[in-house]
Amino acid sequence: MAIIETIKSLAQQYNADTLAIRHHLHQHPELSFEEKETAAFVCSKLTEYGIPFRSGYAGHGIVAEVKGQNPHKRIIALRADMDALPITENTEVPFKSINQGVMHACGHDAHTASLLLSGRILKQLANEWEGTVLLIFQPGEEKFPGGAKLMMEQGALDNPKPELIIGQHVLPDMPTGHVGFKEGIYMASGDEVHITIHGKGGHAAMPHSLTDSVLIASHVVVALQQIVSRVIPANIPSVLSFGRFVANGATNVIPEKVEISGTLRTMDEKWRAVAKQKIRDITTAITHSMGATCDILINDGYPMVFNNEALTQHLSAFAKKYLGDQQVETMDIRMTAEDFGYYTQQYPCSFYRFGVKQPDGTTGSLHTPIFNLNDKALMTSGGLMAWLAIATLKDTQNFVKQ
Repeated sequence: MAIIETIKSLAQQYNADTLAIRHHLHQHPELSFEEKETAAFVCSKLTEYGIPFRSGYAGHGIVAEVKGQNPHKRIIALRADMDALPITENTEVPFKSINQGVMHACGHDAHTASLLLSGRILKQLANEWEGTVLLIFQPGEEKFPGGAKLMMEQGALDNPKPELIIGQHVLPDMPTGHVGFKEGIYMASGDEVHITIHGKGGHAAMPHSLTDSVLIASHVVVALQQIVSRVIPANIPSVLSFGRFVANGATNVIPEKVEISGTLRTMDEKWRAVAKQKIRDITTAITHSMGATCDILINDGYPMVFNNEALTQHLSAFAKKYLGDQQVETMDIRMTAEDFGYYTQQYPCSFYRFGVKQPDGTTGSLHTPIFNLNDKALMTSGGLMAWLAIATLKDTQNFVKQ
C-alpha cells in the first residue's frame, strides 16, 4: 500500500529528530508525577508540529488531538508514558542521565519519542485519513495510584471520548524490528501487601516470657504461600511474593514488631478479591492464635491488562502488512503489572510490545541500571503506531466494549 511506504519514508526522514528527542528525555529523566520539564518539552514539540493539546492532567499529563478529514467520524487514542525510575544509571551512553538517582530504565523515553513521531506523521498525512487521533502523554505509570486512573478521573478523555485506546511498550528480549501481540488477558493485576505483627518483645534467652513476633511473622509468610497453591484455581496464573521482612531486633533481642511486605499478582478479578480476603483471614488467625495482633494494609494496585480480542487480531494483521509476517510475534502472558489496565477496564484496548534488543546482547533488563535499548527500534515503533491508527480508523469493525 502506498500509504505504508509514505509512513516508512517519513519515519526515516524524521529518524534523527526522533533519536534526538529520545536522547534528550533519557538525559533528563523525572520521577513519577514530577515530569514537569518532560511535559514542557513534549508540549514544545507538539507546538512545533502544529498539534493542539490540553495539559495539566494528573499533574503533568497531556492530551493532544490530531485531526484528519471528517474529524468527528471516529475517534481513537494512542498512549505513551513519560516517567522514569529511582535508579542510578550504570551505562556509558553519551546521553546518560544527568539527574542523579533517576533513570529511564523502562523505556518510557522511547515510548514518548515514538508517540511524538506518530503524531508528526499523522499530522503530515491528515488529508489521507478520516477521524481524530488523541495522543495521550501520561505521567506516573510507575507509581500508585497510576497516571492512567487519575487522567481518566479528571476527564482527560471525556471530550472528545475515544472509542478505543492503543498502547505499546519496549521489550528487551525481543529482536529489534519485531513486535508482539497477545489477545485477551495479557498482564497481571498488582497489589501491595503490608503486614505488621505486634508481640511482646524482650530478651531472646527468655522466649517463654515473650510473644515472638519473628516466629509468628515467619509462620504467616509460609502459610500465605498456600493461597496460591491451595486456594486460587491452578489454571489462573497467580503470584504472592514477599520481598521485605524487617525484624529490627538483635542477636539477643526479639523485637516487639515485625513488618513484612509483598506483592499479589493474579489474572482474575474474582480470585484477586478472594485472595486478598484470605490474606487477611490467615494472617489474623495465626497471629491471634499465637498471642499477637496484626495490622494489615492491602493497597489495591493496577488491574490486569486485558487486550480486546477483535481489536488485537486486527492490529496484528495490520502490523504484518507494515512489517511482514516474520516480524510479528504472538506473546505469552506476563505477571508484571501496568496501569494501562485501567484503560482496558473502560475501553476496548490493545497493549503490544516492540523489540529493542541490542545485537551484541548488552540491552540489559527493564528496571535495572544497565538497561540500554537499541535506538534502531524507534524506526519501527513510531511509524508502526501511526499506521495502526490509520488502519484502525479505516476499518469497519465495531470494537465497542462488551
